[in-house]
Amino acid sequence: MYHLLGIKYISEENINDIFQAAENFKEVIHRPIKKVPSLRDMTIANLFFENSTRTRISFELAEKRLSADVINFSASGSSVKKGETLLDTVNNILAMQVDMIVIRHSVPGAPVYLSKHIKAHIINAGDGTHEHPTQALLDGFSLKEKFGTLKGLNVAIVGDILHSRVALSNIFALKKCGANVRLCGPPTLIPAHITELGVTVSHNLRETLEWCDAVNMLRIQMERQNIRYFPSLREYSMQYGLTLPLLESLKKEIVILHPGPINRGVEISGEVADCSNSIILNQVENGVAVRMAVLYLLAQANKTTQKVS
Repeated sequence: MYHLLGIKYISEENINDIFQAAENFKEVIHRPIKKVPSLRDMTIANLFFENSTRTRISFELAEKRLSADVINFSASGSSVKKGETLLDTVNNILAMQVDMIVIRHSVPGAPVYLSKHIKAHIINAGDGTHEHPTQALLDGFSLKEKFGTLKGLNVAIVGDILHSRVALSNIFALKKCGANVRLCGPPTLIPAHITELGVTVSHNLRETLEWCDAVNMLRIQMERQNIRYFPSLREYSMQYGLTLPLLESLKKEIVILHPGPINRGVEISGEVADCSNSIILNQVENGVAVRMAVLYLLAQANKTTQKVS
């Protein structure tokens, strides 16, 4: 791994290496002194061209835990507003001797494009409706931590699959690790031909919940929708919202995930988000450890490349 552009481009072995490193770094972040000098000789730039809370803070914290020098860039108030291109922006930052770029961009494929034009390591922190690899890795790591393995696990992903980069990255990661994946949502929010990725599709939430061991509830991404895909949020919530009565009516316990941000009362009720079955806050904690693992492993790839050259 020289870049992390998407789960599509990495192997199961890469994923397992990241999980193993994340286990070690999770122990580090529980120490009284939560820093290690692993990246003290590296400078990392966080380039966020879209709004973010959890991902941006998680990456910055992971970088500082590894003792890297950190530069934070936001498109608002930058020269991007004056018409500067993405490549020019990045090249200007790289001229300041930056070793690694973490980028979130609204255009699918932006990290791949950059990787073909610059020498720094690229980490995709979300590109449009394409992929969000570190979210899928922390979701998979959280499930493995809970169940011991992903092989044979039945995982449901419910909600706005059509506009979700989290869904696509999770499908790639879970399938590569041997899990079974079922998607659930209104027909208008399920992409055409998605079953070609080896997943099944259902439009019945109860049936899906009875099948799965764990469910990842996705929010409706209203900011990416320019037409109406369902009559109203109220009707969507009645059909696909996860409530406590529905959860308690099942004959088994299931683990509940959510990538955030949560829209309480729409895709998930507040009672369910805060119940004992929920590992949502575990996901947030594991996000720091997983991102530390990714940063560390890419830095090791950099050292290997320097030795070879």
